[in-house]
Amino acid sequence: MKLSRRRFLAFTGTTAAGSAALGGSLLLNPAHAAEGSQQPGKVMLDYPKINISKASNLKVGQPVSFTYPDSSSPCTLIKIGRKTQGGVGPDGDIVAYSNLCTHMGCPVSYSSEERTFKCPCHFSVFDSELNGQMVSGQATENLPRILLTYRDSDDSIEATGVDGLIYGRQSNLLPGA
Repeated sequence: MKLSRRRFLAFTGTTAAGSAALGGSLLLNPAHAAEGSQQPGKVMLDYPKINISKASNLKVGQPVSFTYPDSSSPCTLIKIGRKTQGGVGPDGDIVAYSNLCTHMGCPVSYSSEERTFKCPCHFSVFDSELNGQMVSGQATENLPRILLTYRDSDDSIEATGVDGLIYGRQSNLLPGA
């Protein structure tokens, strides 16, 4: 039986579309998400909980350095001085971010005068009061925000997760770390 070009293209197109649909449904299947995930297709990573500081020890505008979720991930904790998006603590003004610029991984530094993180390599600027939003520069992603919790019982600030992908990683949690 001779197969015409039209029939060949119709057959291969249908086969390709069917394969793509099947592959896509496998990738988005909620059964592949971690247990406890509340949104279908979203994987919840098991981040460690790390105590960073007592809220009463923090001074407005003075950054506190720490690493999270492992020793290869430098971060900064800041008491902004006024309630801010994602802020925790008695005043809702304590936030934390990864120190690695999302453009090329250069270490960013906090400017207390401007309340921004600045990258010295390619001049990207991130807003500490707006969830690490990229303001200007070469970066195209917001600075990863470290998720924090505040315990009133002992005045402690704890890192509990990361919102965004830390530069240079396929996953924020490294195997064996």
